[in-house]
Order: sequence, then structure tokens, then C-alpha cells
Amino acid sequence: MTSRKPNAPACDRNRDSILGVLRRHFTDRRKVLEIGSGTGQHAIHFAAALPHLTWQTSDVQENLTGINLWRSEAHLPNLPEPLILDVNGQWPQARYDAAFSANSLHIMSWREVQTLFAALDRVLERDAVLAIYGPFNYLGRFTSDSNAAFDESLKLRSPAMGIRDFEAVDELAQSIGLELMEDCAMPANNRTLVWRRQ
Repeated sequence: MTSRKPNAPACDRNRDSILGVLRRHFTDRRKVLEIGSGTGQHAIHFAAALPHLTWQTSDVQENLTGINLWRSEAHLPNLPEPLILDVNGQWPQARYDAAFSANSLHIMSWREVQTLFAALDRVLERDAVLAIYGPFNYLGRFTSDSNAAFDESLKLRSPAMGIRDFEAVDELAQSIGLELMEDCAMPANNRTLVWRRQ
């Protein structure tokens, strides 16, 4: 089973840095929706380190098998079955007091990013915390040559992909009542952004 599990080496490299931020902001949370859980590696690490949280994974149908391979090996009581979640489709009926997503905004179109925040408005509780990890531009500029090269590679895959401007994402967050609490530098020219509903 172990050999069949999907593996993203970047998850192992960035998980502890992200966890440090989550420890500061998710201490008083109960129920987290992870959007775009990918391989499931982040979920396993965070659910094990933060056992007071119910960590709800979600992703498109084709990624659920891999997430379940990690889940079945970990046997964590706070890690329920993953949900099928396409940003453009049906969202959970449940509500959450926290949400997390890693490396997702730059592989969506901007319209999908807008759809994501509109849906978060419906599923997040009134005092919810949102944490998003990934690369961001500031004032329309790349923060490193490597991010510029990464953005170029994304656009070769699809012109709709690309590193998002922090200011535009923050405006979407503000539009649903979220206030920026922390913008934390991460390894490899990434950030973890944390907002909270006031």
C-alpha cells in the first residue's frame, strides 16, 4: 500500500513551517475544511499535530483515492472521509470555523478564485479563520526570479493559471468579512496568509 500512495515532496518540506502558523491561529478552532487536499499529506501531518481539530479533507474525485491511502495508514480519529469538492460544483452543507488551502489559487482561474471566496462566505462560521499557503505577488510584482519562472511554467500549462496578487486576494477576503491577521514568510518564496472574521 505504501508504494501506491501519492507523494508530493514539497509537502514534507513545507509542512512544519505551515504548522507553526496554524498552531498560532487554529488553537481555538474545532472543525477545519481543507480545500484541495491533493495527496493528503498535509492533512495527515496537521491532524496528527492538532488532535483537537476535526480535519475535513476535500478535493476533486480523482484525488480521493490517494487521500484515503494516507488516511487508512494513519488511523487518525479526527480525519473523516474526504469530501468531493470541485470549486465550481456543490459545496458542503456543513459549516466550519476554519478553512485551509495550500498551493491552490495559482492553479485555478481568477474566476474560480472568486467562486472559491463566494462559497467560503456560505460555509464559514461568523468567527471563522482562513489560512492560505502559496506564492503571491505584491503590488503586481514577483517576489523572486524563481516565482517569475514558476508563473511562466503555469501559464504554459494553462493561460488562466498564475501567481495571484496579494492585494486582489485580500480584497476578496475583505468582501466576505475577513480581516488579515498575519502574512507570514515561508521557505521557497511562499507565504501563509491568515484572515479572521470579526
